[in-house]
Amino acid sequence: MITDLGHTAFRVHDLDKTLAFYEILGIREAFRLHHEDGSLMLIYLHVGGERFIEIFPNGPAPNTPSGSFFHLCLQTDDIQADVAHLKANGITITQEIKMGLDHNLQAWLKDPDGNPIELMQLAPESPQYRVAHG
Repeated sequence: MITDLGHTAFRVHDLDKTLAFYEILGIREAFRLHHEDGSLMLIYLHVGGERFIEIFPNGPAPNTPSGSFFHLCLQTDDIQADVAHLKANGITITQEIKMGLDHNLQAWLKDPDGNPIELMQLAPESPQYRVAHG
C-alpha cells in the first residue's frame, strides 16, 4: 500500500548550483552514495520526514525535455514568506502566488536545470487537505 511520496529524482547538469538552489529552499544534503569505483552515484536531499529528492550527476543541459517528468510540488505552511525569501535570494518566481482550482495557494519557480517546482500551501477546504485530515 502506498502511504506517502518517498522521493523525486533528477539528473542535474551542475551539482554545486543545484545544491545551493535547494539549500535556499531549506532542503539540505542528507548523504551521498558512490559506485564501487568511488565515483559519485547520487546525492540525497532531505525534504522532511521520510521525503527526499535524489540528484544524479551528469544530467542534460538546462531546459532539456526530460521524458515524462512534469513537476515537483513542495508543500509549505507560509507561501508568502517562502516566496519573499526566495526572491531575496535571487530566485525568480515564474508564476506569482495565486489560488488554484483546488483552493490551495500556489507559486511556481524553476530549479537550475529548468525543472518546474510548484510551491503549495494547503487550504482546509481543499480536497488534498480533506483527504489527508479526514
